[in-house]
Amino acid sequence: MQLSAAPYEERLTAPRSWWLVSFLVGVSMALILLPFGTLPLLGGLVGGTAAAAVVASSYGSPRIRVVGDSLIAGEAKIPVTALGDAEVLDAEEARAWRTYKADTRAFLLLRSYIPTALKVEVTDPQDPTPYLYLSTREPERLAQAIEAARGAAAQA
Repeated sequence: MQLSAAPYEERLTAPRSWWLVSFLVGVSMALILLPFGTLPLLGGLVGGTAAAAVVASSYGSPRIRVVGDSLIAGEAKIPVTALGDAEVLDAEEARAWRTYKADTRAFLLLRSYIPTALKVEVTDPQDPTPYLYLSTREPERLAQAIEAARGAAAQA
């Protein structure tokens, strides 16, 4: 597999405030277990914080990558030759495509805490998916990487 001309990789990590919420969940568990003594209180603090942190981490674990001749978005792997035009969406337009403009057949990798996105048309006639909606902090850079990978695949 040949690497693309402009490799791209992004992890859609959860915002810092979610880690504070994880700690507060642990504090809540500690307060619930307070009547049972100090050891259960500490166990509730550690266990509640750890459980909430695992949930926040797993939700913030998807990655978007352009590797070789493929776009990998979460669990989806799509060859760049099956992709059409990419449209950079600002916060307002991204919200519209997440809500009333959305197509139920589309592939959505969205995170509410990331305001911008990239909408990529799917041109493969065998694929019923009309487009990919990808939440990304750097939509322009992702669009350039897809275009560069498509150009490199066309030359190969």
